[in-house]
Amino acid sequence: MFCNQCEQTAKGTGCTKIGVCGKSEDVASLQDLLTYAVQGLSLVAVEGRKVGVVDNAVDRFAAEAIFACLTNVDFDPARFQDWINTTVKLRDELKTKVKAAGGNVDIAEAPATYAPAATLEGLEEQGLKLDFINNLDSNEDLRSLKQIAVYGIRGLAAYADHAAILGQEDESVFTYIHEAMAELSRQGQSLEAHVALALKCGEVNLKAMELLDAGNTGTYGHPVPTKVPLGQKTGKAILVTGHDLRDLELLLKQTEGKGINIYTHGEMLPCHGYPELKKYEHFYGHYGTAWQNQAKEFPQFPGAILFTTNCIQKPADSYKANVFTTGLVGWPDVAHIGDDKDFTPVIERALALEGYTEDTDKDSVLVGFGRNTVLGVADKVIDAVKAKAIRHFFLVGGCDGAKPGRNYYTEFVEQVPEDCMILTLACGKFRFFDKKLGDIGGIPRLLDVGQCNDAYSAIQIAVALAGAFECDVNDLPLSMILSWYEQKACVILLTLLSLGIKDIRLGPSLPAFITPNVLDVLVQNFEIKPIAATAAEDLKTILG
Repeated sequence: MFCNQCEQTAKGTGCTKIGVCGKSEDVASLQDLLTYAVQGLSLVAVEGRKVGVVDNAVDRFAAEAIFACLTNVDFDPARFQDWINTTVKLRDELKTKVKAAGGNVDIAEAPATYAPAATLEGLEEQGLKLDFINNLDSNEDLRSLKQIAVYGIRGLAAYADHAAILGQEDESVFTYIHEAMAELSRQGQSLEAHVALALKCGEVNLKAMELLDAGNTGTYGHPVPTKVPLGQKTGKAILVTGHDLRDLELLLKQTEGKGINIYTHGEMLPCHGYPELKKYEHFYGHYGTAWQNQAKEFPQFPGAILFTTNCIQKPADSYKANVFTTGLVGWPDVAHIGDDKDFTPVIERALALEGYTEDTDKDSVLVGFGRNTVLGVADKVIDAVKAKAIRHFFLVGGCDGAKPGRNYYTEFVEQVPEDCMILTLACGKFRFFDKKLGDIGGIPRLLDVGQCNDAYSAIQIAVALAGAFECDVNDLPLSMILSWYEQKACVILLTLLSLGIKDIRLGPSLPAFITPNVLDVLVQNFEIKPIAATAAEDLKTILG
């Protein structure tokens, strides 16, 4: 195997035997093969659009299949066998429709005619022989840019899928996904063409995040400032991690009146700020952090654990019976909740377990500072900036991970001067989310904007402030200090770059798939830079 798609990758170059994330060589090869198969489906979909053949079921499936190949989603080989076979079946059915409409189905690129092996073992062997990443392009710089696009598309597909679940779709998003996947199956394009393809991914992702924002706020209301307990409450318990608001809502409905308290973990923390979710009295608090302590925390949780849309690490046998997955998430030998979203097995397991036997107070944190809330006090913020009560804004967020070096983000926030404000989002905030930083003029200095996809909210806040000060976003007293782990972080970075935002600090290490020449392009055009050795060094550079 060869996989270098995440920040944790072995030796900072690539995993070759087993993924640091726990992904086996077989699963890695199946993910590569599924990506290859979707390229074939996309090649046909592109030809279909030329003659008016557009199949929403194909579009939705393609997004889901691409999403399934994110670093930390699906680790079940049997599920990948189904994905691959369905992809080829849909491709061939679409060919028939395109041909009937007078379109071209004599496509030269190999993915368009790929035939899957009959057995799981055969598919795994096909995936290994494919050596997908190394064969993307013979030119290492073009291969690097293709990887950026592939990983960006995976993040885009994830947000498009999240949005579609809540009824928000835009055909232009699916069109780009197909066109980009098809383009990545070809060789011989210029460096400039691949840079443009990657930046287009970021541009389209802004639309996808807008759709998801509309789905979330249209269904559950705009987040409002909410105090979330970090302690525990006597009673049975279910812990929900991942990103999916709809799964959380359905679980809350199905657990009403059953004496079960619902806790969030990781990126589900911001859900406490949504009016239509917080109305459930048994939606109680937040448990644990994110990556760095979860191997210790999860086995100690005295209830059932539900993973939605993203996994973290494979559960140990000692508590595997308490773990359930839903959506695209899957592990071998772990119970999966199907599309009917009947959470009865989760509920029954929670009722059978001890739960919490006493109340514990571990303080609380504030969430709910999306764009509506922040822009609602924009006049106070602007006045504070003009009065020099607020000197600078820092957006400190992104993905968290277990690799050493992420204490930088904790130290950075701790060292930010008291006349500066910090916006944060995504699971990177769990390095510092419980810090008591006080306020400026009644506005908390640490504002939790939400999940990773709520980068849309952060962008809208920045654009609104730039408009108020009649300047460009790059001229605001605003610095972005971002951590990254996997493909959602990649596509958000591409979105920021597509908007022309410069001087972003990225860490804790730069992506292994970016070559020196490609990094030079990013530095020259966008002034991207790695975080410094210490937080103090970056703060001194930024603030002078």
